[in-house]
Amino acid sequence: MSALSVSRRKSQDTGVDISPLIDMVFILLIFFMVTTTFVKDKKLDIERPSASSSETVSDTAVRVQVTADGAVYVGGVLTRSFMVKDRVEHALSAGAQKDVVVIADRTTSADRLIDVVDQCRQAGAAHVGVATSDEAGG
Repeated sequence: MSALSVSRRKSQDTGVDISPLIDMVFILLIFFMVTTTFVKDKKLDIERPSASSSETVSDTAVRVQVTADGAVYVGGVLTRSFMVKDRVEHALSAGAQKDVVVIADRTTSADRLIDVVDQCRQAGAAHVGVATSDEAGG
């Protein structure tokens, strides 16, 4: 056997080990599966009103929830009345979309609803909508 034939066998036997690549693909797959399963709305006891002109809302919109007792949640976090504008402003700056959806209970007073919508607009929201029972995820 000559030195030339030995070097040819060594070059033929070498291959690319793709097991680290497969490991990374599975890790990325698990990461994306976990991050896409976040709960859209915190499970609050909110009875939404209905409307005949309702439309589906984007999943990337900032969600502001107003419960029957007047408590306000911005992105699922309980927020005091005077902090709603700041929290919505912070949430809008973190995302690319400037839409806000106010999810209010049917028994919420009009004054409370208007106050929350006004604070959302002052925070810089391009569109502020009120969710109904036909809204996506309802």
